[in-house]
Amino acid sequence: MTQKTTLILGDTIALVILTIIGFATHGEVELSFLPRIAAVLFPALLGWFLLAPWFGLFDPSIISIPKNLFRIPLAMLFAAPFAVILRGALLNAPALPLFAFILGVSNAIGMTIWRRLYILPAKRGA
Repeated sequence: MTQKTTLILGDTIALVILTIIGFATHGEVELSFLPRIAAVLFPALLGWFLLAPWFGLFDPSIISIPKNLFRIPLAMLFAAPFAVILRGALLNAPALPLFAFILGVSNAIGMTIWRRLYILPAKRGA
C-alpha cells in the first residue's frame, strides 16, 4: 500500500470515528441516525479531500515533518464551513456557525492526533 493510499484510508477512518464520536456525545448512535450521520460525514470527507491536497497534506516531503502538522487545522478551517454549508443544503437546514466551529476544532484535533501517530514510527526509525 502506498503512503498516499494509507493516508487517504486513515483520514477516512479518522473522520468516520470523529463523526460517530460527535453523534455519540448527543446520544445519537442508533441506526435511525445513520442518514444524519451520513449528512455530516460525506460533506466533511468531500471538504477534506478537496482541500487537504492544496495544503500539501498528501505530499510525503511535507507530512513527514511534525512541524507541518499545523497545516491540518488550517485546512480544516476551510473544510468545516464548507461541510456545514453543504450539509445545510442537503438537509434544507441552516448552516450554523457554531456547528462549523465545533466540527472544525474537533476534526482538526482528531486529524492532527491521527497524523501525528502516522509519522511517529517514521521519526523513530530515522
